[in-house]
Amino acid sequence: MKIVICGSGTFKEKMLEYRDKLKALGQEPIVHPDYEAFCRGEKQEILRRAANGEHHLIKREEGYIKWHYDAIFNSDAILVLNFDKRGIKNYIGGNTLMEIGFAYVNDKKIFLLNPIPEDVPYVDEIKAMVDNILNDDLSKII
Repeated sequence: MKIVICGSGTFKEKMLEYRDKLKALGQEPIVHPDYEAFCRGEKQEILRRAANGEHHLIKREEGYIKWHYDAIFNSDAILVLNFDKRGIKNYIGGNTLMEIGFAYVNDKKIFLLNPIPEDVPYVDEIKAMVDNILNDDLSKII
């Protein structure tokens, strides 16, 4: 199954870790190539600009939102890596919420690695779209 790995860019190292775990299970995981580059120490200017308040410009210039839409459209499923961030348990941010929406409207399977976060104002939207919570057990992906 072709599975796009989604989540906060903060989790880029985890994205590569879970990519490798999915490969070992015979899946076809897809991670944005820039996350791999960032982990190799490349494209650091993009990270510096994002940290300096240009995150929205980077998203547009690099086409990150459109890339994720296209990848999701051409896949079978998404895996959302929702770890704790900013004091929010199982964090799902704005971009990841959109990616869940892209998957939902295109009838793709949506897998959350961890339970739905309760401390976000859009919890009802997540609950309306997601029904596959893995509790960190990738063997549940079918």
